[in-house]
Amino acid sequence: MNEQRFEGLSLAEIEEINAKISHYPDKAAVSIEALKIVQKYRRWVSDECLVAVAGLLEISPAQLEGVATFYNLIYRKPVGKTVIHYCDSVTCWMLGSDSIGESLCRHLNVKLGEMSADGEYTILPIVCLGACDHAPVAMVGTELKLDMTEDAVNKILGR
Repeated sequence: MNEQRFEGLSLAEIEEINAKISHYPDKAAVSIEALKIVQKYRRWVSDECLVAVAGLLEISPAQLEGVATFYNLIYRKPVGKTVIHYCDSVTCWMLGSDSIGESLCRHLNVKLGEMSADGEYTILPIVCLGACDHAPVAMVGTELKLDMTEDAVNKILGR
């Protein structure tokens, strides 16, 4: 294997990606999984890592960038240890998701998409978390939070 071509990826990342590749006849089919593997180790996918993954998958960086920017759970800039997505789809918006997002940003003193000063949190809107019957909703890390209120925001942030 040409190590220079995959510069920027750790051996563990390369091994995990290669393990996924072994299950598919077309390496490109592993695009999302490969990006998720890099993100698992680094919390985000840098340009350098994206180019290295594209080389490993034998596709162009532009093709992989298209996948990375389409899939909204792949982060292309640094994020906090915990990413909080608040749903801004129609049902959640009608039931106050804007105020939830504003409250999260206000409590953490950040703008949407920014990382908190302590590196703990990033707040991002997301289109539909699939729990419209409990709107507004948010995803804190991997945990779905239903029926969000100002009190719920305080509880999530430990205030």
